[in-house]
Amino acid sequence: MKLTRYTDYAVRVIIYLGAQEEGLCSIADISRQYAISQNNLMKVVQDLARLGYIETLRGRNGGIRLGRPPSDINIGALIRHTEKGCAMVDCENCVIAPVCGLPGVLAKATNAFYRVLDNYTLADLLTDRSQIQQIVALL
Repeated sequence: MKLTRYTDYAVRVIIYLGAQEEGLCSIADISRQYAISQNNLMKVVQDLARLGYIETLRGRNGGIRLGRPPSDINIGALIRHTEKGCAMVDCENCVIAPVCGLPGVLAKATNAFYRVLDNYTLADLLTDRSQIQQIVALL
């Protein structure tokens, strides 16, 4: 299963913010470190803030930070949200869909994929924050 670019950006944002011990980050910082368009990141950040994954603070000293502890951010739930409506195959417009076994098989595979992701939180992905910080030049 290939994840969308939107999901990729969402996961990158929470990992980046999770690697920060304290303080605020800017979308510009994240955009620069990952070489991602600020406009695309703004949409992702707004969505993550709406769901409470991150907090946004406006103003001169504003920025963004995690809205929950890393141990409370379930990777499966996050990816389910960002991938909603993304079927592996478009079976709805297929003439043999009513008698084909593929949709059921793909549903089982997708469910297994998410069951694995449900076993992980952001805290599990941040086992060595210092290395993440070094790689994305947060130090």
